[in-house]
Amino acid sequence: MSVLKPISNNSIPKALIRAKHYRLLNEPWQAESICRDILTVDQDNQTAIRYLVLAITDQFGVSKGASETEAKRFCTKLSSEYEQKYYRGIIEERLGKIALVRTTPRAKYIAYEHYHSAMKFFEDAEKIRPEKNEDSILRWNACVRRIKEYRLVPSVEDRGVQPFLDT
Repeated sequence: MSVLKPISNNSIPKALIRAKHYRLLNEPWQAESICRDILTVDQDNQTAIRYLVLAITDQFGVSKGASETEAKRFCTKLSSEYEQKYYRGIIEERLGKIALVRTTPRAKYIAYEHYHSAMKFFEDAEKIRPEKNEDSILRWNACVRRIKEYRLVPSVEDRGVQPFLDT
């Protein structure tokens, strides 16, 4: 069996550019692979962790390998509390987006719960955001618009996403 080859520390800046590039080309799997190579030699590289979380969430609903649990685990490795909350919000927002394309009877309720959860993360991030950084506000507003656009409401039967129904 083939063994992964490590990259050198001096190649990390160029590799990060490539990872961002592959995300923009809608090839998140390639970006994910590059980020994993970077993290093998620099496990605390914050840019690689951010790109990896985004690359994983880019694959929600498309790739069976895209793991919500893994994306959340990588969020805990972000050194900034603001970024931990912000990227957790992105994970929830993207799970909501994926729920909207489902045809299951409870899909809209599940989507609402994910968007609502994302809004809580964005609201928490907003409270501790860096000066002049309004990304969390922009994402919160996008969630509100999506909820209104699809007329999403919470289920009267339960509160929160029930994992066994979220398939």
